Formats: sequence, C-alpha cells, structure tokens
Amino acid sequence: MNYFVYILVNKINTVLYIGVTNNLVKRVWEHKNKVVEGFTKRYNVDKLVYYEVFDNPEDAMIKEKQLKKWKRAWKERLINEFNPEWKDIYDHIK
Repeated sequence: MNYFVYILVNKINTVLYIGVTNNLVKRVWEHKNKVVEGFTKRYNVDKLVYYEVFDNPEDAMIKEKQLKKWKRAWKERLINEFNPEWKDIYDHIK
C-alpha cells in the first residue's frame, strides 16, 4: 500500500494545506466535494498541486510534519519544482 503527502491550494494559490492519506484520489475528491469539515472546506482549498508517494505510513507522517514546519517560500519552491504552473493535477491521478 502507498501513502501520500499532498499539498492543496485555493483557487488563487494563497492558502496552502498539507495532508497525508493512503488513498489520494478519494481524499482529494472529499476535499473537492466539501465532504471534510474544517480548514479546507472553510477556505475552499481543493486544488491538488503537489504529492509525494511513500511505502510506509511512518515516513509519510514524518514528511507531512516536516513540510508543515517549513517556511512558505520553501513550500512554494517544492511546488514549483513539481508543478511549475500550479495546475490542478487531480485529473492526472484518477
């Protein structure tokens, strides 16, 4: 089983959200359809711009915690290297 650390942003790329899951397609669908109460629903954060794959949940959770501590500029650099146009890549993972 794979585990994923992912970054979602809002429509104008001003709000970032970092999460971890073992089912990226389902989890992003939940964010897009406002199934999940909380931060992403409140701030309309549902555009997938980055993800990373891990073989075990511990590594994924460690990475998620690291990213959450990073400065915004570091997160933006990571996204720019992975997805320079900050396009929603959800349709590419389905």
